[in-house]
Amino acid sequence: MPSRHRILKIALVVIGVLMLLVYPLAVVWPSGWSWHQGAPYQSDYFIMIVGIYAVLGVFLCRAARRPEANVSLIWFTVVSSVVHGAIMAAQSFGGHYRGHLWGDVAALFLVALVLAILMRTPAVTRT
Repeated sequence: MPSRHRILKIALVVIGVLMLLVYPLAVVWPSGWSWHQGAPYQSDYFIMIVGIYAVLGVFLCRAARRPEANVSLIWFTVVSSVVHGAIMAAQSFGGHYRGHLWGDVAALFLVALVLAILMRTPAVTRT
């Protein structure tokens, strides 16, 4: 069985790639990923979020090479995912946004949970 450190490396790449796929996810499943009406490119806000998550995705993929050297970035991803997910969860109860509880809200909490558990790896927490 792979070590927790190896699983962390794999998780960082998978999560990084998923963050690069936010735009296509909004095209395929708008009610779970897009908070506006119309095509994804019609929202300046959404394009801004796509840009931020794409950059974070690239850096998480790079962090997979040496997670122990990127502890702050990984914990930023954990904490910011919880905060962003909590805000979106509260907002999803207003209007027609309930689909987000099963889309981007759940994804953010899952990212935070997986990374937080895997960051307890002794080789990572020593730094």
